[in-house]
Amino acid sequence: MFAQLLQPEIRELIDNKNFAVLKDVFSNWPAADLAELLSGLDEDEQPVIFRLLPRELSAQTFEHLNIDAQKNLMANLGRKMVAGILNEMSPDDRTALLEELPGKLLNNILSLLSKEERDIAKTLLGYPENSVGRLMTPDYIAVRENLTVSQVLDHIRKKGHDSETLDVIFVIDGSGYLKAEIKIRQLLLSHPRKKVSDIMDDNFPALSALDDQERAVFLFKKYDVYALPVLDSEGVLLGIVTVDDVLDVAEEEVTEDIHKMGGMEALEDPYMEEPILRLTRKRAGWLVVLFLGELLTATAMSYFEEEIARAVVLTLFLPLIISSGGNSGSQASTLVIRSMAIGEISLRDWWRVLYREIASGLMLGLILGAVGFMRVAFWHNIFGVYGVHWFAVGTTLAITLLGVVMWGTIIGAMLPFILKRFRLDPATSSAPFVATIVDVIGLLIYFNVAYLILKGSLL
Repeated sequence: MFAQLLQPEIRELIDNKNFAVLKDVFSNWPAADLAELLSGLDEDEQPVIFRLLPRELSAQTFEHLNIDAQKNLMANLGRKMVAGILNEMSPDDRTALLEELPGKLLNNILSLLSKEERDIAKTLLGYPENSVGRLMTPDYIAVRENLTVSQVLDHIRKKGHDSETLDVIFVIDGSGYLKAEIKIRQLLLSHPRKKVSDIMDDNFPALSALDDQERAVFLFKKYDVYALPVLDSEGVLLGIVTVDDVLDVAEEEVTEDIHKMGGMEALEDPYMEEPILRLTRKRAGWLVVLFLGELLTATAMSYFEEEIARAVVLTLFLPLIISSGGNSGSQASTLVIRSMAIGEISLRDWWRVLYREIASGLMLGLILGAVGFMRVAFWHNIFGVYGVHWFAVGTTLAITLLGVVMWGTIIGAMLPFILKRFRLDPATSSAPFVATIVDVIGLLIYFNVAYLILKGSLL
């Protein structure tokens, strides 16, 4: 908001090349707002304005920029300035940038780092993609349990400037094994002569460096903490993950799931920055699959050509039948996928979900069936369009809606479980995918019910 409020005045200063004033103004701006401002400038203006920032502020601002803006700056700033920024960046944010670079450029960038920072960067990049190891930072405060509160506070004053967070202090032994943690509040409220062993908490959640990043999101939400320790297989403290990094992961995961639920591959870049050809490719694949699936609908209808020819009135309700089944399936699928994502249900809960969806589908089907029957009765009484067999037509519609809606809810609820059982992403059980399956079976239900009820009258 800071950047947006001052945008007209800043734009005028930039156009007039009044860099002395800009430098003075920017020195008091938050890094996040400076990043927002830079992202809104033309690519050729970004390096000019970025050079006006003090060194520490420039590194903080660089961390808040998106990957494309970071790449643009690295390509237009001198090696010395780039080296200074990269060495000042927090290891986790730097890893997010480095993992997006091609191999040749990555090696060039790594050569700009100091030996210590280069070793840290290589270690973090050595963990699997999307693992917690890629998110963690080795910048934390760790102490021994035999220290007093006063000694710990002195240690924080000396070493705390480089720590990612001071909210939590970790207690380790001589071999680096994590034994406990101390909240900074507890530390500040304790008597200076108290020992760490008297106030530390040895009941704490932790992550493994090889855990999937989604597990980090789950634990942060479950325990409502700001930072979590990351351990190796033996319990040695490797680093920490902070909530700001996890929020980025959560946003990416939600965005990916939304794209998949919309019936397409997840985008790699923001929508406006995604190349049109790649955007088309990511959408075309699923559209072709769904189109081929819908061809089964036409095939199913071809088996009932004679019935349709004899009772054209049946075709009037096809859109109603298809949409009702697809909508109920999409609702169930969305509810189950979301519940899986936030940990409300797991694979072993499938039978409970099935029971609930059968009950829900039955009630929803009865409601829609009643509405459908009343619609036929109402239209018949006003316009007389269904002839003497209006009651049979209305009954056919009501029973079909009951069956189709129940089928849609069951399929929509169970598909995510099936996909997860085979280690696939439940979000792939998207609304269009569910609707395609429900359409085909829905037609079979409709025409078979119609044949049983209308045989000897309309059929």
